[in-house]
Amino acid sequence: MSDLFAAAGMDRDAPRPLADRLRPKTLADVVGQDHLVGPDGALTRLIESGSLGSLIFWGPPGTGKTTVARLLAGVTKLGFEQVSAIFTGVADLKKVFESARGRRMTGRGTLLFVDEIHRFNRAQQDSFLPVMEDGTVTLVGATTENPSFELNAALLSRARVMTFKALDEAAIERLLAHAEAAEGRALPLDAEARAALVRMADGDGRAALTLAEEAWRAAKPGEIFTSAVLQEVLQRRAPIYDKGQDGHYNLISALHKSVRGSDPDASLYYLARMFDAGEDPLFIARRVVRMAVEDIGMADPQALVVANAAKDAYDFLGSPEGELAIAQAVVYVATAPKSNATYTAYKAAMQAARQGGSLMPPKIILNAPTKLMQAESYGTGYRYDHDEPDAFSGQNYFPEALGRRSFYQPVERGFEREVRKRMEWWDKLRKERGEG
Repeated sequence: MSDLFAAAGMDRDAPRPLADRLRPKTLADVVGQDHLVGPDGALTRLIESGSLGSLIFWGPPGTGKTTVARLLAGVTKLGFEQVSAIFTGVADLKKVFESARGRRMTGRGTLLFVDEIHRFNRAQQDSFLPVMEDGTVTLVGATTENPSFELNAALLSRARVMTFKALDEAAIERLLAHAEAAEGRALPLDAEARAALVRMADGDGRAALTLAEEAWRAAKPGEIFTSAVLQEVLQRRAPIYDKGQDGHYNLISALHKSVRGSDPDASLYYLARMFDAGEDPLFIARRVVRMAVEDIGMADPQALVVANAAKDAYDFLGSPEGELAIAQAVVYVATAPKSNATYTAYKAAMQAARQGGSLMPPKIILNAPTKLMQAESYGTGYRYDHDEPDAFSGQNYFPEALGRRSFYQPVERGFEREVRKRMEWWDKLRKERGEG
C-alpha cells in the first residue's frame, strides 16, 4: 500500500530528514569522493567505457555509497534493486534474481545494490556468483568492513573494490553550506561551534547533516551557539568506532605500532582515541601486556611487571582513575628499549619442536627412579652445575638426534646487552669444556 502512495506522489509532503532531502541528484553533486566520481575518477572512467562490471564499495558510514549506487543505475539505464543483508535471506534473494531475469528478457539489465554485504554468510555470498557470471545482475555491494577479510575470494575475484574515503573538513563544510542554501538560513553557530560540529561529524556526511538539523531545532530565535553550548545541546555524537569491527582493530594496531616505534606521543594519542570511543580499558591493558612481552621482552623485563601492574591498578581503581595507570604503562613500554629476540626465539623453538617430533632428551638429564632405568644409564654422567667451576658444566641438553641449536639471539640494547655478554661467556666455556 505504501508503494501505491509513493507512486501517486502522496508521500512528497511527509517529513523527511535533511540528509534525505539533500541527497545528490547527480554524481557531480557527490562530495568528498573526487577520486571516484570526479572528471578523472575511477567510476567516471568505467561509465565512459560503457562497461561497469560488478563493484564493491568499501568505506565508512555516511560517505555516499548508497547514493552513488542509485545514481549509477540511472546513468547506466539499469533497473535498480536494493536489498540489505540485515533483512534479506536466500529466499528473498531468489525473488530478486527472478525479477532481474524477467527484466533481462525485455532487454534491460539490473543493478543490484546490496547494503552491508559483509553480513551475508559464505553460502549467501556464493548465491550471487551465477547471476554475476551470466550477466543477470551487475552487483554493487556496500561494506564498512575490509572486503579482504569479510567477503568470499570467489566473489571478490568477480568484482572491483572501490574505496570511499571519510569526508574531510572541506567536504563537510560544502555539505553544511548546501544545507544552509536549501533551508534559506544560516546555522545558529559561531565560528568555533561550526568547527566543533564539523569535528563531531567525524567524516560522516549524513551525521553532519543530522547534527545541523538538530542545531536548528534546538536554537531559539536569534540564538547563536558557542562550542560549549553546542556540545551540551547535542550531547556530542560519539566518534565512529565499532568495537567489533575495523575501527577497533585499526586503532589498536596503530597503538601497538606506535609503541613498537618508540613514539610515546603517538601512543598516547591512539590510547586517548580508544578511551574516548568507549573501548574496554581491560582490552587495552591486555594488549599492553602483549606489547611488553613481544616487542620489549628481555631488553627490559620490568616492562611486563609495569604492564601487569597497570592492569591490576585498573581492576582496583576502575574508571576514570585507573585509565591513568594504563596511560603510564603505555608511556613506559613506548620508551623502553626494544627487542623481539624472545618472540623470535620462541617461534623458532616451536618450529623445531614440531619438526623434530618426540625426540628423547639425552639420558644424562633424565631421572632414574627405577633399577631398569638405572641399568639403561639414565642420569649417568650428569654434572650438577652448582658444583662446577663458574657454576657451569657446559653439558649438552639437546636431544642427540637434533644437535645443539641456537634460537635466542639477544640484541645490544637494554638489559639484553648484559644477557648477551653472559651467553657469549657460556659459549666460550662450552667450547673449552667440549660440552661435557
